[in-house]
Amino acid sequence: MIVVGGEALIDLVPAAGPPGALLPRPGGGPYNTARALGRLGAEVAFCSRVSTDGFGEGLLAGLRTAGVDVSLVQRGPEPTTLAVPSLAPDGSASYGFYVEGTADRLFTLPPALPEGVRALALGTCSLVLEPGASAYEALLRRESRRGLLTLLDPNIRPALIADPAGHRARFTERLLPYTGVLKLSEEDAAWLGGRVGDWLAAGPSAVVLTRGAAGLTVWTREGAEHSAAARPVAVADTIGAGDTVNAALLHRLTAAPGGPVDWPDVLAYAAHAAALTCTRPGAEPPYAAELGD
Repeated sequence: MIVVGGEALIDLVPAAGPPGALLPRPGGGPYNTARALGRLGAEVAFCSRVSTDGFGEGLLAGLRTAGVDVSLVQRGPEPTTLAVPSLAPDGSASYGFYVEGTADRLFTLPPALPEGVRALALGTCSLVLEPGASAYEALLRRESRRGLLTLLDPNIRPALIADPAGHRARFTERLLPYTGVLKLSEEDAAWLGGRVGDWLAAGPSAVVLTRGAAGLTVWTREGAEHSAAARPVAVADTIGAGDTVNAALLHRLTAAPGGPVDWPDVLAYAAHAAALTCTRPGAEPPYAAELGD
């Protein structure tokens, strides 16, 4: 089983109709990653804190429909976090957030994860918003120490980060040493300001960089470098594309644990999955059958 930890929220996306009309869609980087894994056929559980309001019930329903185990989800009466994405002409998205007093940021460290869990993925808002951020950090450290494959997606949202220097320090000093695979975008890398060699030296065995239309590249601690081209598609938007990459990476990396990683195959699979996500409005990852699995 793969456990994905982090926020579940509602994206208020532009809708057809009067100017300013918005349509609620389930979202949040970890939530999208969990749904994508479920659609790819992986055994996956979501670990978070979700509101008992109507949005929260809808978020859980979306997970269950995708085959995601929700037994690790904590619940609370606080409202669901809201995100308002703005789309650029090329389909890329930036975000504004409504996070004060919301349910997901009150996540607490759960007991030991179930036997049979092989990987843990964390990322996005959950790494920033306290007190939950410290609980997710403790979860990462605990599970890394007991040998789980850990994937970290910083997925930087500058609007949420009140102390950029402090967040960069946390990333380098407190998260990277417990990270097995670091996956980040070019925008994340530019904001964080580090270099691949420095990140590898800090802990990860591999760094995967997504470069939009230029594809994906991985660097490993052993000195290998591999790339995969992006698949040309008609882009509706890029919402959820990076989250789908997370899912595809984890699905492939946990399929044959202990053996050598066929990185060209892993990256090509992730590029294909992300491209299909980009053809659909909102975060709608593909199913296994669409990828030939």
